Amino acid sequence: MGKRIMPRAALCAAIVAVVPALSACGGVKDPQPDVVAGKQLFVQKCGSCHTLSRAGTKGTTGPDLDQAFQQSIKEGFGTSAVRGVVYKQILYPNRLKNSQGIKMPAKLVSGQNAHDVAAYVASVSSLTGKDSGRLATAVKAAGGGTATEKAGVISIPADPGGQLAFADAKAIGQAGPVTIEMPNKSGTQHDIVIDGLGKGEVVANGTSSFKATLDAGQSYTYYCSVPGHREAGMEGKLTVK
Repeated sequence: MGKRIMPRAALCAAIVAVVPALSACGGVKDPQPDVVAGKQLFVQKCGSCHTLSRAGTKGTTGPDLDQAFQQSIKEGFGTSAVRGVVYKQILYPNRLKNSQGIKMPAKLVSGQNAHDVAAYVASVSSLTGKDSGRLATAVKAAGGGTATEKAGVISIPADPGGQLAFADAKAIGQAGPVTIEMPNKSGTQHDIVIDGLGKGEVVANGTSSFKATLDAGQSYTYYCSVPGHREAGMEGKLTVK
């Protein structure tokens, strides 16, 4: 689960096809999953493409995983059956392309990690409210910092865990020429853009940057222009002193 995936209809078809077989054999039971690790991996590897309310992810290029299983859960398919479907899709995704012509790659996570992610998704899909206990603190919220200009550079990192957010939702700069950069240590593709000033290249495990001239007393909105990322909240405010 991670980079861009098939349409929701294809996933729903997979549920119909796979659940009966899983139900007949009791679903997936072994090995014992670690749902805390599953949540962390889901956010890092899958959240950029999928919405899952309990995980706090808002990706839009793949199916909404709260909605994808909602009807099946209402019809009585249990957590074990849903877990089995998710696990199969992680390892052997449907090869249909999404609306942007991109396929979900197989085995973004594998082995125990795939079991952990599948178990977490199955345990929270379609649930309202928030995770509790260890799950509540499994993923650090992004966007709480403030970036400041240093030696003519304003560095605003992307969330290193792959969330659709900048590490700093605010930035402060000085009037005049400046380099605006976005270090991205995650495998999720991002860029940084300020309309009318400049646009960095889209990068994963790299740095997106551009040069600009800031006007005194102005404020600017910076954002990621990768489809769905700004809509999911990947933007911030730059204030010029």
